[in-house]
Amino acid sequence: FTDHVALGNEEWNPWDADEKNELAASQQRYEANLKMIKYARSHLEQTSLRVQIWGKAAIGLYLWQHIFGGHLEPADVTAQWREGSQKAGKTYFSFLTGPSVVPGYFSVETEHVVLVLNGREPAKVAYATQWLRFAQTLMETRKVQRVAVVLLGNEQCNNAWIQPYLKRNGGFVNLLFVTYDYAFVNEEDIFQWPLGVATYRSFPVVEPSWSMLHDPRSYLCNFLGTVYKNSSRETLIKILKQDGLDKLCWIAAREQWQPQETNVSFKNYQDALLQSDLTLCPVGINTECYRIYEACSYGSLPVIEDVMTPGDCGNSSLYHSAPLQLLKTMAAPFIFIKNWKELPAILEKEKKMSLQEKIQRRKKLLEWYRNFKAWMRQKFINTLENAFLPSDKG
Repeated sequence: FTDHVALGNEEWNPWDADEKNELAASQQRYEANLKMIKYARSHLEQTSLRVQIWGKAAIGLYLWQHIFGGHLEPADVTAQWREGSQKAGKTYFSFLTGPSVVPGYFSVETEHVVLVLNGREPAKVAYATQWLRFAQTLMETRKVQRVAVVLLGNEQCNNAWIQPYLKRNGGFVNLLFVTYDYAFVNEEDIFQWPLGVATYRSFPVVEPSWSMLHDPRSYLCNFLGTVYKNSSRETLIKILKQDGLDKLCWIAAREQWQPQETNVSFKNYQDALLQSDLTLCPVGINTECYRIYEACSYGSLPVIEDVMTPGDCGNSSLYHSAPLQLLKTMAAPFIFIKNWKELPAILEKEKKMSLQEKIQRRKKLLEWYRNFKAWMRQKFINTLENAFLPSDKG
């Protein structure tokens, strides 16, 4: 028996495994210490701005989890109180949400606040107004210095109620980020914000996988949704049935809108996005819908009915490419159509596309969506910092 047995050119050392383990353990300890030092350092570096975001509308979760890539503790979506924090740019952000976040019943630990509110209908506006009054009181008592609002706007852009609260109109709100093509968007203090995914139905943050990019999909297109009487959605269903195209697509139409998904219907919907090359996006009350962003999450290309819906949206003095001004400005690689009669030709073309071409298109779509969220995050941070930080101009 010899201490060392030659294995090829390598010598076998009976203690080798222990040494390796010890080395790995000390490496881990070293890295952990390094992390601690870095963490302590980053907290010593003064962040110039501290911002607390109060998420009182589901759109806040799109801002925090999807655009900021932030986390919330506890992870349980039904928890009464959830919070998270993140350092970005010169700013330290903390995010609070949940039913327990009630005016006057939590500590305001910052001089700068972003209020996320729902202004979609009168009952929501009444609730949002309570929060604005609370913020106003905090400003009057000098507990808060500046306030921004992220607003889930009304689908017909009837947002007149928020106007008196804006600083430009004698109010106290410095910045407004608002969904849909609100005519008052000016890129100075009023900015368009994406509708995002339906976080109120717990639509998840989707991480693209290899199979999502590369696998053939069973359906050319999908449409799961409500078909309103005398709407373009009826036309869409007719056109699909006419040429037997509904056999090539995953179509599940219902006559009544259901706000709450069952687990089965939600799983079906996600499967449909994952299994279809195209997602059909007919207009609802507004052209912009959650479906657009949800399709992007799964690499299914949105086919969008590009028409203005009735109401007060569109054509600000600054922009004339409404609807979907924000997405068009960001060069969204979608298929825009004016009439569903154009669909059969699109699906014919789709049949002839090779898997390789589809893979390239999915990559482009997923990359665009990732960049879009990163750009919105950066724009949000820059806008806040420009408005909230004292300027260095003498």
